[in-house]
Amino acid sequence: MYRFLLYEPIHEAGSQVLRAVGEVRMASSTDEDTIVKEIGDIDGVVVRAKGRVTRRVLEHAPRLKVVGRHGTGVDNIDLGAATEHGVQVVKTPEATTEAVAEHTVGLMLALSKKILQGDAGIRSGHFDVRYSLMGREMCGRILGVAGFGRIGRRLAQICHFGLGMPILYYDVRPAPELERQLGARRLELHELLASAEYISVHVPLLPQTRGLIGEAEFALMRPDAMFFNASRGPVVDEGALYRALAAGIIAGAGIDVYEEEPTPADNPLFGLENVVLTPHMSANTEEAMRKMSLVTEDLVSVLQGRKPRYPVNQLD
Repeated sequence: MYRFLLYEPIHEAGSQVLRAVGEVRMASSTDEDTIVKEIGDIDGVVVRAKGRVTRRVLEHAPRLKVVGRHGTGVDNIDLGAATEHGVQVVKTPEATTEAVAEHTVGLMLALSKKILQGDAGIRSGHFDVRYSLMGREMCGRILGVAGFGRIGRRLAQICHFGLGMPILYYDVRPAPELERQLGARRLELHELLASAEYISVHVPLLPQTRGLIGEAEFALMRPDAMFFNASRGPVVDEGALYRALAAGIIAGAGIDVYEEEPTPADNPLFGLENVVLTPHMSANTEEAMRKMSLVTEDLVSVLQGRKPRYPVNQLD
């Protein structure tokens, strides 16, 4: 019988997959010391946003064969150490596509239409706030997508076909089929930042993408540009973002992820009106949670000697 350790709760659909073949345990905490104590007899792990699978954790897991990332980003897993220890890492790259793309559109709409200010005004008894709030239409405005993977492409489709937005994109790989479908144009990052009215970042957190958007990049943007990040917080220099918003270098921002999570209560972004903030919740839908939980199917496949559907590292 296999033994599984969950760093955090997952959807019942995923738990059922594991219970059908073994014992499922919940970590009593996600800090490294606790995981080290509880992983010694574990065959498979599911990790979400909290906690890390570090080299030290792997060194204390002699039975471990597979780590499943409940989601897409694997920056909280030491892939090199996992490979050295013969541990297969798997993830769910398609599970969050729709949820994150739709959430990003929601941030765009909320910011463009001043929905939060309208909600606050009417709740406080000021119906006349309608006369002081002036939104803007997104139709015809240029969307620039930095990172044209599954989420970036889906966002582009929604905005192009649903809102009539021309599409620019930046990615290390061209997307000729989307260029034909959407009329999208591939540009270098600095060209995209200088041209787009809506800029949305959808890149993984890698050494080369950490701090991808900083002071110099915000300085390239148009004064009417609105900036969005639902990828990973450290991709953006948060201090530079605050200064760009406070100084009117850009018109606004919608942010779902932060350099430090949970973000501190005194985050200066909280004091700005030209930003819409959510607490890293873009993938929190019933549908996405179910699909992410089914990373457990790949855990079972690995343990039973079958090839996983979504391997991250290559084992010999």
